[in-house]
Amino acid sequence: MELKKWTYDEYPEYVNDHIDVIPSTGDEVGVCYFDNVVYAQMPEADLHLQILVPFSRNDQTGLRPCVVYVQGSAWKKQHLYMGIPDLSRLAARGYVVAVVEYRHSGIASFPAPVIDARNAVRFLRKNAAQYRIDPERMIMSGSSSGGHTAVYAGFTHNDGSKDDLYPGYSAETSGIIDYYGSTSFMFEYSNPSTPEHLTPESPEGMEAGHIDLRENEEMRRKMSVECNITAATVIPPTLILHGTKDRTVHPECSVRLYEQMKKTHHDVQMYLVRGADHGGAEFWSDAVLDTVDAFIRKCFEK
Repeated sequence: MELKKWTYDEYPEYVNDHIDVIPSTGDEVGVCYFDNVVYAQMPEADLHLQILVPFSRNDQTGLRPCVVYVQGSAWKKQHLYMGIPDLSRLAARGYVVAVVEYRHSGIASFPAPVIDARNAVRFLRKNAAQYRIDPERMIMSGSSSGGHTAVYAGFTHNDGSKDDLYPGYSAETSGIIDYYGSTSFMFEYSNPSTPEHLTPESPEGMEAGHIDLRENEEMRRKMSVECNITAATVIPPTLILHGTKDRTVHPECSVRLYEQMKKTHHDVQMYLVRGADHGGAEFWSDAVLDTVDAFIRKCFEK
């Protein structure tokens, strides 16, 4: 055989009559992981993205939709790598997935995570070619406190503001996926396993600025998503997923958001995942991934 720089197409395939062959199509999807990509240098800390980029032999140049995913953490410091194995299953469906680090409640307060999530979208648009992202097809998503952040980021329209780190690059997205978001603080049992609920030491109290939310209804309403959506709110189509046995964020948080969005005539879908607690493998089953996949594709229909 001649020694040279062979192209894939011209390189002769090797087979052996004594060796079994497993077929392939070239459409099988692998996932490449870019870790700790700095997307923002804030006074409090550098913020990072974990970026999962799908690839296949038959698609070496095409641009992919991007799902921007805010990893939940009760607004505390995030474990950014925890969800990578599960999220790679979504990436294998053909989506770039970018996991967002936000400023946690130990160094900043609401709405800092929302500002950070929107700047992550801007960064990804600016660098779309590097990560094979189609900048016209982007989805905002998140889990738990990240779900709260994702929904707010979806209807906070602050392009061109002082918080915009990348002027000229939009932070708007075509849809929102809210996984069991901690979206309401307007009822007593919204966080069933938090004995110090609404106190300055609670996750929500720390995120509000280390204040006592029991004595501050105005701030509770400001942080509760359903209290801030009206018929005039511009918000993309939204998918809400919540476990029926969630001991950390009561499913009624999501139901309240769903009902308010329906009442104000917004495009929203909600599914309860039977038996699921606060996260877990149930949210990455084929059934749920099929639902998420179908929702995303619908968001990009013209």
